[in-house]
Amino acid sequence: MTLLETLRQFSFFAFVPDEQLQWLLDQAQEGRYPANHILTKPGEPVDYLTLVLEGVIVIDAGQPGHDDDLITYGPYSVMGVLPFSRMKQSSNRVIVEQPAYVVRLHRDQFRAMTQTCYELTEALVQQMTSRVREITRQTQLEDKMASLGRLSAGLAHELNNPVAAVARSAETLRDYRCVAPDVFKALMHLNLSDAQVDVISNLFQQKINQTDRKSLSMLERSSLEDDLLDWLDEHELGDDESGASMDIVGPLAEYGFCVDELDTLLEQIGDENLPGSIRWLVDNLMTERLVNDIGHASERIATLVTSIKNYTHMDRSSGRDAFRLADGIQNTLTLLGHKLKSKHIQLTVDFPDNLPTVCGRQGELNQVWTNLIDNAIDAMNDGGSLTISSEVDRHGDDEEFLLTKIIDNGSGIPEGIRDKLFEPFFTTKEIGKGTGLGLDIVRGIVKQHNGSIKFESEPGRTEFSVCLPTN
Repeated sequence: MTLLETLRQFSFFAFVPDEQLQWLLDQAQEGRYPANHILTKPGEPVDYLTLVLEGVIVIDAGQPGHDDDLITYGPYSVMGVLPFSRMKQSSNRVIVEQPAYVVRLHRDQFRAMTQTCYELTEALVQQMTSRVREITRQTQLEDKMASLGRLSAGLAHELNNPVAAVARSAETLRDYRCVAPDVFKALMHLNLSDAQVDVISNLFQQKINQTDRKSLSMLERSSLEDDLLDWLDEHELGDDESGASMDIVGPLAEYGFCVDELDTLLEQIGDENLPGSIRWLVDNLMTERLVNDIGHASERIATLVTSIKNYTHMDRSSGRDAFRLADGIQNTLTLLGHKLKSKHIQLTVDFPDNLPTVCGRQGELNQVWTNLIDNAIDAMNDGGSLTISSEVDRHGDDEEFLLTKIIDNGSGIPEGIRDKLFEPFFTTKEIGKGTGLGLDIVRGIVKQHNGSIKFESEPGRTEFSVCLPTN
């Protein structure tokens, strides 16, 4: 098979005349490369259009093994620079995986090609647009997967505490159920009048319903527990010879019982009824506390589930709706709460109650807040400060916008990359860790909502401003 016939095996050359393919061969260079030969290193210029006739060439992250292969080019594929492409240098390593036979055309021949070989130029430009579409699709998929990973990690972290609280409280309730027969037996031996039963019941209700219970310091609680221990030991209410148990003292102290209240209770029910009454009070106080703990933990779980549902907007149509911008930002902050806590970041949020709604796709705008807030967190050191605010911004008499600012006191954006922030595929993160800043996607979403985004940055203060119309 001649070299010209080999070029005919490339599907995108199907309608290119033979004389134009021959022109390509006349201007190009043939090359054979062994396995493991490095064609281009990161940072080196990319000056050749390369047609792979045999073998396999990969673009990888420079690490051994196949796990870091980014793109693989087999026989009858095209790689490298293409006509009208803005590619100047390689971001990654290009290496021969299997012995390769290629045809390479230098970029200096592109002008002559575009002037004399229309069909050839058209076929290669179509390959460039297909490449852009594929890289865009892959980049967006990686960004979504990275965002999903961050949110999944955050959700798992946030769910861990309330789930553990529910499990712990349920286990403690199970332990108390085991001692219930002993408590019931003690109750059966009590000789209480209806008035005395009401005294105990009213005291219990008073303690569980009080809303002004003072929060004790560790020193104050320790002192109260010592007083209660002494009182219980004095009245021989210990579980064993060592004296009163903390299982009794702890709940009494937690609900604010003091010695005077126990003296009053003793006067009203008598010595013989005190042990069983105290045991009943303690068990019911503990049950009340455990039920409350389970309730609070369940509410936290429900809040997190609601936040993720609202964040993804899974229960709404894909069309545009009017919504409060603050709700989406609050849901995002809930899901990124673990990152804020892990870096001890001080968060300030300012959303006036009278802010107007905006019309758009809330799920898409939540991706904007996720990228901007996540980038701000990454830019800050431990103990940083993050401020998020929204205000009405009017342009003339008829145009009303909602201006949202995200301000961090991180290291700032280096001068050398500021012009590249909104370029497609630009990233500051390592391979496999998402698309970094993701600001090209952010700007695209904001533009789809007829809005604008800009930033100002200096060491110690970076501000991103998102302006969205309210109608």
